[in-house]
Amino acid sequence: MKKEKKNQGAKKIFCAICVLLCSNSFAQQNDSIKSKELKPLVVSATRTEKNADSIGRSITVISSKELMNGIYNNVAEVLQTKEGISIVGAGQNPGMAQSIFMRGANSNQTVIMIDGIRITDPSSTNNALNLAELSLSNIDRIEIIRGAHSTMYGSSAIGGVINIITKKNQETGFSGNTEFKAGTFGKQTFSMSENIFGAYSFKNGFYCNLEYLGTNADGLDATIDTVTSQTVYKNRDKDDFSISEINGKIGYSKNKINAYTSFKNLNQLSDLDKSAYTDDDNYYLNFKRQLINYGVSYKINKHLELSFDGGFSEMKRYAEDDSSVVDTMFIDSLGTSIDIFDHTYYDDLYKGSSLTNEAQLNYSVKGFDIVAGGSLFNEKMTSENYYYSKSMWGVYETSSNLDSLNIDVITSGAFMHADIEGSLFSGKLNKLALAVGARYSKHELFGVNKTFEINPIYRVTNNAMLYLSYSTSFNAPSMYQLYAPFVNTTSGIIRGNKNLKPETGKSFEGGIKYFPAKNVSVFASYFHTEVDNSIEYVYLWNKQTPVDSLSFMDYIGDTYLNIGTFYTQGIELGITSDISEKFSLSGNITLLGGKLKYTPSSIDTVKTEGNYVQLYNNGEFIKNKDITILGLTRRPNCANLMLSYNIFKSISLSTNIRYVGSQNDVYYNSELGPFGALGTVGLEDYALMDLSLKYKYNDLIFIAKAENIFDKKYTEINGFTTRGRGLYLSLKYAF
Repeated sequence: MKKEKKNQGAKKIFCAICVLLCSNSFAQQNDSIKSKELKPLVVSATRTEKNADSIGRSITVISSKELMNGIYNNVAEVLQTKEGISIVGAGQNPGMAQSIFMRGANSNQTVIMIDGIRITDPSSTNNALNLAELSLSNIDRIEIIRGAHSTMYGSSAIGGVINIITKKNQETGFSGNTEFKAGTFGKQTFSMSENIFGAYSFKNGFYCNLEYLGTNADGLDATIDTVTSQTVYKNRDKDDFSISEINGKIGYSKNKINAYTSFKNLNQLSDLDKSAYTDDDNYYLNFKRQLINYGVSYKINKHLELSFDGGFSEMKRYAEDDSSVVDTMFIDSLGTSIDIFDHTYYDDLYKGSSLTNEAQLNYSVKGFDIVAGGSLFNEKMTSENYYYSKSMWGVYETSSNLDSLNIDVITSGAFMHADIEGSLFSGKLNKLALAVGARYSKHELFGVNKTFEINPIYRVTNNAMLYLSYSTSFNAPSMYQLYAPFVNTTSGIIRGNKNLKPETGKSFEGGIKYFPAKNVSVFASYFHTEVDNSIEYVYLWNKQTPVDSLSFMDYIGDTYLNIGTFYTQGIELGITSDISEKFSLSGNITLLGGKLKYTPSSIDTVKTEGNYVQLYNNGEFIKNKDITILGLTRRPNCANLMLSYNIFKSISLSTNIRYVGSQNDVYYNSELGPFGALGTVGLEDYALMDLSLKYKYNDLIFIAKAENIFDKKYTEINGFTTRGRGLYLSLKYAF
């Protein structure tokens, strides 16, 4: 009965948004695209500044105004309110890992950039970025381009591209702002952050800015406690989080020249738990990133512009897990006790760096724009690991170090993209436009990869556009997947696989953009993506033993293989509208489906030596026939509704409602083979409602936000807690 009520509530939210999407009774049909005010400009979609409404792709621009008026804690919380994006971890304890799934793509198949320069975690297993490191500090706007975009940005752009654009020159003279924020998000929790930004712009075109952000959170116990017996010893602790970040930029922007250099210094400390349902009182992760970006552009004449951009990023991840108290032994009637430890210790140090340099030439005349350029992307990684344990059988100690491998990969590329208006050829074709592009990439190991895109546009009326897009994409194997040196002593099989090929995608998209009135936009899109050569982590088992009789003794190693095809498809619907001077709304729906198909003929039998292959992600053994698995983990259907009402000139009230559909998550199932593998468990759907009040007095802004106001109990990741009802207060002052 309870679940039925939940589903009814979810359906009401969906119906409300659908009504809004279908309704245009408030539209003024004589308005056109040209009459829209404050049209958002994007640079990420075509590598040149264009009106977002004129581009035949699904695009969202998150403005500085939206970021300023909200009370979000980080970038992930903003992104998850947009269509096509699901972020796992955004609703959990501060400091927990946050993974992005864009249009159903894997977490390492979306490009994240700062000022057009890709940032990654080269030391991680799959090169995926943890979005928890992305604060809202020093952000001017965020551009989201959905769908395959490897033609413009190379590897990983299968799900889409997110470009975080930092603040540039302000008004002449000194300006700045400061913010103090405090809040609670559960029993005995507290968070506090302070932020200060200052900028100075000279009349001669030089400018500089500097920003500091500091955040501390006394958090929740990140894992769920399922132990109810009073006889079982428990030493559960709450998991805290802190971050300090400094951002700065120096630049020059005047006449034909625009140049800048910027830096970012990030330091995070997270208190972690061991695994789902399993607490750990002495497990810490310290993450540091240094980022330097630079760029210069010169406008040769009104048609031609030359630019050069680059960036260097260096990161370090240090994890330490010391002995934990596992029990208490009482030694007298007074209750004096001795703690019993598990006598284990390990630490892991991961280091990575990336260097990007790109040159680009833009040529523009009426009805025709072309962009051409070349890029060089270099990644490096290394790691050190140490483990110690002491038991009744003695001391066990082991360590590893990858420094001697000099893991270093270079990818070079050349690209070209053109936007062509039909009017360039004939006045009868003025409703047509075409965008085409191609990229040539060369990876040191797997060699050459070629991608392209074709994007026709038809303007039905002055305020309606139909578009189609077909594009190819690729995702290079991570350096860990290629070079991991761990060897099985029985078979000699190495975990890393230098024969891995890139994952390659083919994406189709069709959509409509409709602008029935000034400051009103409606959009809808359908997409389908197929990713071949999907890279999977696998176990290898002795081919001489029947699968049903396998034991630990038959294990002969693990590795990574190109072994499957990954399909996703979905529908995105949305609306944004300023219905009146006082009332505005926006809403979106994402419906998503997918499947995985594994083909035995795709297995690299040289690497596996003909032995059994077991997928760790679902426990399946790949034998003599294709295997198809329907459904995707951690990719739910979602809906968002945001309403804002200006009660008075200085006071406004906003509400955000987010619905997340039922989905599958993973858990370790010890019954799937001798070593176990990942099984799936269903998670219930849920709806969350936030309410915020903003009061502005001159240059002072006060915001109060109630988060999850009904204190909904929900699960994002099996075995881990989520934030309950929260209250945040923010005080901002501009000077």
